[in-house]
Amino acid sequence: MTNAQWFVLIGGLLLVRGLTPSVLKRSPFTAAMIYLAVGLLVGPSVLNLFHFNPLKESALLEVLTEVAVLISLFSAGVKMPVPFSFSHWRAPILLATVSMSITVALVAAFAYYVLGLPLGAGVLLGAIVAPTDPVLATDVQSRHPGDRDQLRFTLTCEAGMNDGSAFPFVMLGLGLLGLHELGDTNLRWALVDVLWATVGGIAVGIVAGVLLARLGWKLRRVPHQHELMDDFLGLGLIGLVYGVSVMINAWGFLAVFAAAVALRQTELKLARAAQQASSAQQASTALSTATAQMDPSSLDSAPESAPMVSQGSLVFKEHLERLSEVMLVLLVGGSLFLNSWSWAAVGLALFVFLVARPVSVFLGLLGTRTTWRIRGMVGWFGVRGIGSLYYLMYAIQHGLPEALALELIQLTLIVVTLSILLHGISVKPLMAHFWKRKTPSMMAPEGGAKGDG
Repeated sequence: MTNAQWFVLIGGLLLVRGLTPSVLKRSPFTAAMIYLAVGLLVGPSVLNLFHFNPLKESALLEVLTEVAVLISLFSAGVKMPVPFSFSHWRAPILLATVSMSITVALVAAFAYYVLGLPLGAGVLLGAIVAPTDPVLATDVQSRHPGDRDQLRFTLTCEAGMNDGSAFPFVMLGLGLLGLHELGDTNLRWALVDVLWATVGGIAVGIVAGVLLARLGWKLRRVPHQHELMDDFLGLGLIGLVYGVSVMINAWGFLAVFAAAVALRQTELKLARAAQQASSAQQASTALSTATAQMDPSSLDSAPESAPMVSQGSLVFKEHLERLSEVMLVLLVGGSLFLNSWSWAAVGLALFVFLVARPVSVFLGLLGTRTTWRIRGMVGWFGVRGIGSLYYLMYAIQHGLPEALALELIQLTLIVVTLSILLHGISVKPLMAHFWKRKTPSMMAPEGGAKGDG
């Protein structure tokens, strides 16, 4: 395809997407499914107008997916509706750690015993397809900072954390393939790639997010709009936190998510303190008394005059997220041939969706009070997408042998493609059924009361 044809294709897609939001909302299809269909149509599967080669363009695709995931992680972090507490965050933490580990182990076993891959390649493949995606899963994730639905919170928070918690398994797989130093009895991997990189990434993110929130609150108290500056500050926080984390060998994805959460929650605390101080000055009136007794959760939507960097920059980040979705899903469709649909690739995808994900969710949430309805929905909606492509490109750039790289590319692309199709076609009816049976309630620790609710 020529540059002019690409402009026509992308411009036409954006126009159709912008002119038909209500039609798309009522249709059984998601935007990602439409982009994928267009990519398959113009790619080698049908018209063969272009072919994107992920192996040859792995360096470019690594950067594109890296940026897309970082922006999406920031957007997910600032939507977290409640302050961090183990009772509220227990389920997503278990999903991002225990369930993640179980998924990697199950996929590694499938790859080793069924697909005949080396153990290191199986572990690497498990780490690639295990993380749920913060880019393509918007239909089942928190929609705005005040969204307190337990299901959406769990899926969004898990996706924000497991893009970082998968990294140690990527390094383990590369190490077993001889492409990364694991140390004697894997001690270096445990101390550096697991302990240091995880704790360091979280610490960098929290410190940066809190400092920006407090500095921005002090310097930007003039009550006018700061949309452009909020965009700069949000992007600057992403770049700074990610860069520092990579420089000190910490997990940058985890750091960016932690920074966004810390930024938002610190700003909410500052806004709450400011409102309580203002209410205290007017305690003689009935209105001030009512305001002083206000539910803290109402501060998820801050006053218009409050200098909230997190909320001000969110719209711009979501626009970038949607643009990256168009481009990257098109490239996925343009990477597939008809013979890419091997029994091995389809079998792996079905194993991930129907066995590894549900089993890992069930085992990971044992002992919690998360309702069975939410566990079932979480067990199905483990959307795979851009994060998987990033980890695959990362492995290729770190010396993955060409033959193995081509095999993992085929397997991963089919997993991502089937995730877009199967999860996309099921999200609207399943979510409608879930909301039809759900009684309105505020978020409760670990999913609320016992039982199916």
